[in-house]
Amino acid sequence: MSSLIPIPTLHLFPVLDRLLIDMLRSLSPVDWQRPTVSKLWTVKDVAAHLLDGNMRAISASQNYSGKPPQHINSYHDLVSYLNHLNAVWIDAMDRISPQQITDMLENTGPRYHQYFSSLDPFAPAMYAVAWAGEEQSPNWFHIAREYTEKWHHQQQIRQAIGSDALMTRDLFHPCIDTFMRALPHNYRDVEAEQGVVLAIKINGDAGGIWYLSKAEPGWQLINEFIGVPDVIITLVPETAWQMFTKAIVPQQAFELSSINGDERIAKQFFNTIAVMA
Repeated sequence: MSSLIPIPTLHLFPVLDRLLIDMLRSLSPVDWQRPTVSKLWTVKDVAAHLLDGNMRAISASQNYSGKPPQHINSYHDLVSYLNHLNAVWIDAMDRISPQQITDMLENTGPRYHQYFSSLDPFAPAMYAVAWAGEEQSPNWFHIAREYTEKWHHQQQIRQAIGSDALMTRDLFHPCIDTFMRALPHNYRDVEAEQGVVLAIKINGDAGGIWYLSKAEPGWQLINEFIGVPDVIITLVPETAWQMFTKAIVPQQAFELSSINGDERIAKQFFNTIAVMA
């Protein structure tokens, strides 16, 4: 069945977890306190946030999700609610040692993976992928979104300590391929003639090329395109993942990229965010 899933990621969770645990066990006390691109979070804070993700998924597998949120009437309300939950968790984890966080990550990782492995990939997910504009998503997309969370937060830690172990095609490409699913929603208000094609090229072995086409129903990702795209954006993997996760501002990503074609159409790409922020 995995061959039918548009972006298979389940098999990569144990790989990411092993890399994470090995890295965390190698860190010095100074490393744990290093700042990351995740605003005010240190390496320890990001590791604690990853643990939160494991714990919440395991709780969901036990049919428990805590108190339901109140007054969620918009995307902004949802983001504010999630930011509050994250901040409360990080504050509480301040009293927990790095060693304990690492042990708990190691213990919960297999149960987290077991839960997602038990789900029908095409059944409706408990949580929709809101940054892609969806009100209901299949489990495979929810799982791929969870993979991007694990990938980019671990990458934030690795960037802080000077490691690029995740920048391989096997690990990076599924993450960026999932991020690209945000593009049709992000471009929903961009006017263009029907048939206009935007190509996004990410350089290097870990990258690839994605095509966004203006069709009658709206902008759509297409698998292949024969011809010369109307607009071509070229960037490196490091710029791409940081742009999608709001680690750098749109203007910075724009300046680090190469553009051929209509800048009006191209510039909207740099406003794409594939995290709840």
